[in-house]
Amino acid sequence: MSRRNSPRRIALCGVLTALMLTLGYVEHLIPVSSALPGVKLGLSNGVLIFALYMLDTPTAFALMALKVILSGALYAGFGAAPYALCGGALSLIVMALARRTKGVTPVTVSMLGGAAHNMGQTALAMLITRTPGLIGYMGLLMLIGLVCGLLTGVCAALVMKHLHSLRL
Repeated sequence: MSRRNSPRRIALCGVLTALMLTLGYVEHLIPVSSALPGVKLGLSNGVLIFALYMLDTPTAFALMALKVILSGALYAGFGAAPYALCGGALSLIVMALARRTKGVTPVTVSMLGGAAHNMGQTALAMLITRTPGLIGYMGLLMLIGLVCGLLTGVCAALVMKHLHSLRL
């Protein structure tokens, strides 16, 4: 059996999925989004950073897709799923590319991912609602994404520092 399909790795993916769902639920309890529509802290982004660095890019994409589907089924509703999927996919593409760039830290990767996530969601909203005026709001959301990405990136980097010896 390859390391990719080892029981230990599959169990870790289950734990990471559960952690992302829990963090997503906690985000729904924080009233940030009522003050600024579309704003969330992106707590589960830290788990995806961990997956990108400690596992691999395809696994991170699978975890993101699972989180979108399961959170839609459990508490977010499926109406938000296209936005979460669009933002998550763009975010992971940007983060995977940035991770390959020499000298780019996990914190920077997370910041870029946070901004890209908000950019992807806002772009989809502009297409669906045919409201080009949302482009102005995109700037604010990208700035918020950078700040939230900084926070989740620092957390992910600290966790990875302590778990670097794991063989996943």
